[in-house]
Formats: sequence, C-alpha cells, structure tokens
Amino acid sequence: MSEVYANRRSRLREHFNAAGTAAALVTRPANVRYLAAAAPRGAVLLIGRGEDVLVCSGPPDDRPHEGQPDENLRLHVLPAHDGDAAVVAAGLAADQGADSLAVEEHHLTVTRHRAIASVAPRLRLTDLGGAVEQLRVVKDEEEISCLRIGAEIADQALGELLESILVGRTERHLALELERRLVDHGADGPAFPTSVATGPHAGRRGHRPTDRRVEEGDFLSVCLGATYRGYRCEIGRTFVIGTSPADWQIELYDLVFAAQRAGREFLAPGAAYRDVDRAARQVLDSAGYAEALPPLTGHGVGLEIDEDPQLAPAAMGKLDACVPVTVEPGVHLPGRGGVRIDDTLVVRPEADGGPELLTITTKELLAL
Repeated sequence: MSEVYANRRSRLREHFNAAGTAAALVTRPANVRYLAAAAPRGAVLLIGRGEDVLVCSGPPDDRPHEGQPDENLRLHVLPAHDGDAAVVAAGLAADQGADSLAVEEHHLTVTRHRAIASVAPRLRLTDLGGAVEQLRVVKDEEEISCLRIGAEIADQALGELLESILVGRTERHLALELERRLVDHGADGPAFPTSVATGPHAGRRGHRPTDRRVEEGDFLSVCLGATYRGYRCEIGRTFVIGTSPADWQIELYDLVFAAQRAGREFLAPGAAYRDVDRAARQVLDSAGYAEALPPLTGHGVGLEIDEDPQLAPAAMGKLDACVPVTVEPGVHLPGRGGVRIDDTLVVRPEADGGPELLTITTKELLAL
C-alpha cells in the first residue's frame, strides 16, 4: 500500500511542478489522508523538493480506523502546543531550498495564510486549487472495496431496523438506533448525521430527526451511511408505516423510483454530469414537481460524503470509470411528506456490466 500513496504524491508533484511551483502544502484533512494514509488531528503534509514530510501537532492516533501514516513519509511531531503545523511545514520547505509553495487557499484561513507568508518571506505562495480533490475523483479498487463494505454495513443496519416495531417511536430514537447498529456491524461510525423523517417530514433532504413519533399511514424516509476505513457511502429509502399505501403515496413513490432508475441507467463513462441530473429530473419535472425538486440529483462519495463530481443542472464535466456517486432524487410536498430514494453506485463501462450498485436494500414500497 505504501507504493499507492507514493504514486499519488508523485502525480500531485507532477501537477504543481508543471505549473512552475517547487513544493506543495496540503492542509485539508481528507486530502492529507488520501496522500499520507492517515490524517492525525492538526496534521499537514509537505510535498517537498527533497522529501515529503507529515507534520503533526502530536503523535498519530493508534486507533485502527484512523489509519497509520505511510511508512515512507518522514514524520515531524511538534512539541506540545508548539506552533501551527502548516507554518512549521512552510519553514521546512524553505529549508529544503524551495522558492515557491502551492497551498490550498480554499482551506486555509486568511490568518494562517499570512502566518505562512511571514515565516518564509522568500517563498512565493501560489494556489494549489482543487488538485488533490480532482485526483480523488477516480477510485482504485481498494478504495471501492472499502465503500462496498461500508454499503453492506449500512444495508445490514437498515434491514434490522425494518424488522422491529416502529409505530410510536420517535425519529430521534430511530436515528440513534441506526447509528448504534452501524458501529455494531463494524463501521468506524456514521458517514453523516442519520436522517429519519416521518409523516410531513418524509422526503425532506437533510432532515434532522425530531421527537415526532411514527404514526400509522406515515411515509417513513431514512437516509444513513457508514464510514469504513475512512470511506463513506450513503443509502436512502422510503416506506409506508403499518397499512397499505394510499393511492397518492403509490403514485408519488412510483414516480420517484422511475426518476431514480433513469438517473442510474444514465451512469456510464463519458456521460456528462448534468445529463445524469437531467435524466432523473425530467421524469419529475414532466409530472409537475419542478418546484419540489432538490438542487442536485447526486454527488461523489469517498473520504468525504459530498465530493466531486456534482450531478447538477449546471455541472461541467463527464464521468469516468471507477467513480462512485449517489443517485438520490426526491420530492417533498410541504404538509404531506414525500419520497426519497438514494443509492451509492460505481460507474463501470457496459463491458463490465454497467454501473455497480453498492446499496442493495430493496426499493419496493414496503408497508412496515
């Protein structure tokens, strides 16, 4: 695995060297982990002229799910409460003879940027931009394996909840139980705050659970995800509680399901991001729900739950193979509730069977 991280750093080095910059400072935690195998709290990564150095504000954590730094990296641990790792790393770059340093301006605060400039005034600071984020878009099979295991854990947790008694329990209680089950099945923890939405809350994107209790006839929408070895997946499903669905519930569910299927079937190498969004959005738009739609149909997942690419109407770019994304259309009707269906898939060419579905919990409209 050490070779994997060395290759990632080499690709980044080629990028900023081609732009005329001698060294780079990576400060965004997910980017540090991607390049160094671990991102201890407060750590930054210097991709230097002479060597690469992981600068930490304390010794790396020995918890397995936090990972251990690549053994080929030099580890520079600061004495307790002794300065900012990013500022120290900039000094190390200057000591290595670098005349320029690319930094992640989208992550650094103004104060931190000024501190770096003051400690190494001869360094010309440039913007690294989203170079590391772009490297992270296409996953290798080891990364996809972590996502696959995370999806299996999320499926297990959701499946067990569906077998329990739900009527009378609060959204908050169900969300906490799901998160406990994720950890019980081997997750590092939830990938994001678990959403459980009932009745008029159902189908609302990003709903934070409340003390509302599940009632007969409710729509129940659940969105959860597991983190496994740092990689995060996502699944969302909608059910009806305790009785046969009403006609309007069946109609709305079938419509969102058709939209989700249209988006999933459009996933292929070379497909434009916005065309995937359009495929799902047109189904709902043509049924008169344009005003009830979320701003995007899906997004990338990996070391963060919301990564590039964004599957949205104005998104630019095309999908590559081995890019994991969500497809998550939904409709929320104020005062009535709604439906959300959300899967994590990996883009694969048709010759390899097309998009690989990681989250396999049934999408049949179940009455629980």
